[in-house]
Amino acid sequence: MRAKNFSSSGCPFADIGARPVADGDGMAPSRGAVPARCDIPEKYLWDLHAIFPSEEAWEASFKAVEEATGELARWQGRLFESSDSPLRFLRSEEETSERLGKVYAYAVMKSHEDTADAHFQGLADRAGTLASSYSAALSFVRPEILAAGEERIAEAVKGCPGLAPYRHFFDDLLRSRDHVLPPEQEELLARSAEVARTAENAFSLLTNADMVFPAVLDEEGRETELSEERYYLLSRSKDRRVRRDAFTGLFETYGRFKNTMGALYSGSVKSDIFYARARKYPSSLEASLEGDNIPPSVYDGAIDAVHGNLDALHDYMALRKDVLGLDELHMYDLNVPLAREPEGVIPYEDAVETVIRGLVPLGPEYGEALRQGFRSGWIDVYETKGKRKGAYSWGSYGTHPYVLLNYNGTLRDVFTIAHEMGHSLHTWFSHRTQPQVYADYTIFLAEVASTTNESLLLEDLLTRVPDDEKAYLLNYSLDQVRTTVYRQVMFAEFERTTHALAEGGNPLTSEVLNGLWHDMNIQYYGPDMTPDDALDVEWARIPHFYSAFYVYKYATGYSAAESFARRILSGDEEARQRYLKFLSRGSSAYSLDILREAGVDMATPVPVETALGTFRERLALLRKLLKR
Repeated sequence: MRAKNFSSSGCPFADIGARPVADGDGMAPSRGAVPARCDIPEKYLWDLHAIFPSEEAWEASFKAVEEATGELARWQGRLFESSDSPLRFLRSEEETSERLGKVYAYAVMKSHEDTADAHFQGLADRAGTLASSYSAALSFVRPEILAAGEERIAEAVKGCPGLAPYRHFFDDLLRSRDHVLPPEQEELLARSAEVARTAENAFSLLTNADMVFPAVLDEEGRETELSEERYYLLSRSKDRRVRRDAFTGLFETYGRFKNTMGALYSGSVKSDIFYARARKYPSSLEASLEGDNIPPSVYDGAIDAVHGNLDALHDYMALRKDVLGLDELHMYDLNVPLAREPEGVIPYEDAVETVIRGLVPLGPEYGEALRQGFRSGWIDVYETKGKRKGAYSWGSYGTHPYVLLNYNGTLRDVFTIAHEMGHSLHTWFSHRTQPQVYADYTIFLAEVASTTNESLLLEDLLTRVPDDEKAYLLNYSLDQVRTTVYRQVMFAEFERTTHALAEGGNPLTSEVLNGLWHDMNIQYYGPDMTPDDALDVEWARIPHFYSAFYVYKYATGYSAAESFARRILSGDEEARQRYLKFLSRGSSAYSLDILREAGVDMATPVPVETALGTFRERLALLRKLLKR
């Protein structure tokens, strides 16, 4: 019935840093061997016992969901047999859905602790199969509700007061009436979902568990095991040889798998097209946007707005080339800071206090919820052997949120904490305020709260530091826009193009994908960037491409967040209250309407244009501080 979302909120594809090792009572990053999970103090591990106290309890709940799924399936043909039938079904479904969410979240998060652990990979696979079976068993619900029609649904709501909160739910279903198939076809599509995940699952296992990167020598000539988590830290080295070696080691490894990666991505795109055509959408893009009720003009408008501001990114590349004193600027030169970076590793506990201080403008209620998250086992902090790369916030209805990090003590990691806790607090307020039917916010809204946190943290830090550190932070903020707006929109354009090519019957070979990626990098980064052939395969390392048309939401979310942050920091109490209400709205209205109610209209190009205008202003200020 409702579109269950068992995926993480996520963050822009990022390399979060180097691994930690134990050092007395705390943890610090190191470039030695990646530690085993058992080497990490318990206080730095998330506590999944809050979901299930034991694997036996998980198994019992798994069995209960299987049994309840059979009971729910027997509602077929009976949803409107009496005045209270719809309400009784909805409440039963919600109880089972909540239990299923916990079963799925627990198994998948356990599998993310060590992606090479076959046992928990098996549990996650079983949970995925259960979720697919559940969706298949309930595939009759949407067609049956739509067959009832608006008039009968209105009568049911009128005759049963308990159905009144579901009015928007029914309206949203009726909106999709032209794309809902007969029950037997809906069941077939639901049962195919597990097969459709094969490409994504294979990508995850290949890149997280099976792919081995070469060792590289650090600045002191010490051998360092290269990983996705370590690549970002190495790419920031002042020693260009280290940056280049890390870049070469990472991308040449992906290049060796380019044909396999091309087949996996092509399979994922074909899956998107299959489901779009099965549901009679004009394109896979429109099928994807339909879930959030977003018109294609919003997607295309974000790309157009960025195209109109590529000159600002080109100016930033020119500044970077000038400050670094390079004859040629390469992609491996983009992460090294242009200003003096604050020295030393930032201990995790200090990072937490920095985040708490930076988010004070959101008020005491938000601050207390934030502290509760930090002290209550929400967060898995450090990299360990086999642990899923990157960072995310996740969980399920009926549990508190969880955060996966790979913290290694950089300022970027501090911002990642603020980002992921933004997701988690959005979930916390929505789940606390909304009934289950509306508790989960849409993916379109998912990046707004996380990026608002980053903006508030940045502004707080800018008020506290001298000019040399301010230049570093301005550089950091420019790179945030580069990676969160420009880069993600380039990703979005890549997805739009690859799906259009496939829909036109064109093959997506690795050569086609490499060529497209090469040309887009030249267009986006401009004449001062020297293209690297090794980078042509970068599309192969982007996990979000297996959730098609997701990444543009980082750009729209960033733009909305910048608008919110400006208003909150102005001291406008009404703006702060409207923002907190936004956090509690879940999916109780359409996404664009929730944002408009809070004061941001994403149906216009104004928020994106405004965010890129701020980019220009900060670029000019950085030039002034660097005397360029």
